[in-house]
Amino acid sequence: MSALKNSEFRERTKQYALRLVKMYRQLPSEPDVQIIARQLFRSGTSIAAHYREATRARSKAEYISKIETAIQEADETMLWMELLDEGYPSIQQDFGPILQETNELISIMVAMVKTSKST
Repeated sequence: MSALKNSEFRERTKQYALRLVKMYRQLPSEPDVQIIARQLFRSGTSIAAHYREATRARSKAEYISKIETAIQEADETMLWMELLDEGYPSIQQDFGPILQETNELISIMVAMVKTSKST
């Protein structure tokens, strides 16, 4: 990935994390919702952290490992959002746009791994 695209994706993952932080703050304070919300917060914000770590990797193997970890965290984030969306219909939150962004981030990172493995 070029330096410009690298910095753009770095910013995109950071903005994604900020969106999740804002979402977290708006979720109800009921204990069971907050348990899931904390998991969502943790996994969702770690995507940007793992991507940043990948950009500073010392080897191709380390780069691939960090990106794959970010993919796992993104998939976990989707699970927590789906649980909140489907399990708590009273939550007045539209998860559609952020779920779509999560899918896009996963697709981009999967392509990064495939490209890295093929070179």
